[in-house]
Amino acid sequence: MSSAVDVRQESRPRIGVVLTAHLVLAGAFVALVAAFLGRMFAEGVGPADMVTGQYDPKDMVPFGMGGANPFTWLYLAVGLLYLTGFVLGPALAVYTGAVLARGWRRYPPRARRLLLTATVVTVVLTVLRFTPALDTVHRWWLD
Repeated sequence: MSSAVDVRQESRPRIGVVLTAHLVLAGAFVALVAAFLGRMFAEGVGPADMVTGQYDPKDMVPFGMGGANPFTWLYLAVGLLYLTGFVLGPALAVYTGAVLARGWRRYPPRARRLLLTATVVTVVLTVLRFTPALDTVHRWWLD
């Protein structure tokens, strides 16, 4: 019996993991913008009023900020993903683009469409982070 591993086995990245990473980054972005817009409309104020400090995003966490509160951990996870998304997003888009370019014919058409769509959405959301329209959201979150 041989203990050698089959060397001819292709090392293909798992599409599900890559798509999940794109979805998590996009989800954090959308959750934060939705929280901003929801709070703004619920309070009946404009975007300029949101950055005054009166409408702190930490006030939206149910049961307050505490280590035993699971909503605190969710708040921190979304915040961390949102803040690191401006670095992770482009890196993930470049990686997915390289995966697509290297193995375009290896993947089924549905997988190619999903990967291409995820890459485009990640690039668009990364560009949106640097627009003046979302500057208020950044200042509100970082208070």
